[in-house]
Amino acid sequence: MPDYIIATSSTSDLPRTWLDEHAIPFIPYSYTVGDTPFQDDCREESRTAVYHGMRKGDLLKTSMINEFAYYDFFKSLLDTGKDVIFLDMSQKMSVSFVNANKAAEMIRGEYPGQRLYVMDTLCISGGLGLLVENMVRRMEEGLSYDQVIAWGEANKLRIAHRFTVDDLKYLKMGGRVSNASALVGSLLAVKPVLYVPDGGTLDVAAKVRGRKAALTAILDGVRHDLQGVDPTGLEFRILHADCFDDAAYVRDTIRAEFPTVGEIRISGLGVVIGAHCGPGLLTVFYLCNGRRAK
Repeated sequence: MPDYIIATSSTSDLPRTWLDEHAIPFIPYSYTVGDTPFQDDCREESRTAVYHGMRKGDLLKTSMINEFAYYDFFKSLLDTGKDVIFLDMSQKMSVSFVNANKAAEMIRGEYPGQRLYVMDTLCISGGLGLLVENMVRRMEEGLSYDQVIAWGEANKLRIAHRFTVDDLKYLKMGGRVSNASALVGSLLAVKPVLYVPDGGTLDVAAKVRGRKAALTAILDGVRHDLQGVDPTGLEFRILHADCFDDAAYVRDTIRAEFPTVGEIRISGLGVVIGAHCGPGLLTVFYLCNGRRAK
């Protein structure tokens, strides 16, 4: 048994089945549907219900995690007597990271013989999940606390994040595009293709006309990222918000063009990211030599 714990948040967008199988603790973000509060439980059925509801007009709001919730979560982990590595989404994407660090500073003095490491992962959603998976795998293989942290810090910027959204209104509601841009984009069927650069933000890589062009742009990005990379055994994570057929198309295209790649897992996108981007969001994550805008 490892003498330390790797923990994460629900915004790693990992399947609940995987989290349970590997006994990975996670702290849930909260959201409301109308006036009804929920906690993000990482279950596929919850994700499916949320996106079906959004297509029918449900409005979602999400909440950051405050420092007191992090404090209680960290305390429950440190009470086991083990050291802790905690991975949440990029600090550029959520104030929650700041709150996690405040809580960590509060609690470290209470456990002077134990270590609590809060990593700025510079990743979001399935990119964060892929980082968690890789670090957990190394923990389970017997690497030490310091070795696993060193691997994560050395490799987190190798995780590529590529996204496309289907409806600009959700980005507009979240303040990520202007009303005018959203209106023009909707009229012209513009689909932004997004990526996460080294700074851990969410940037526009391209704007294309139509859904098919957006999926092609994502695949072009994958091809670009894998130049000079041996794809043998490379794992892909494709997350979708109620657009499984598009996810399967991207999976099948990657498999056909790179037949030696490893597992290509499709799963539902987590609720928190989906609430800000809407149904039809499709994302692809994988390790490469470095993040590129194309």
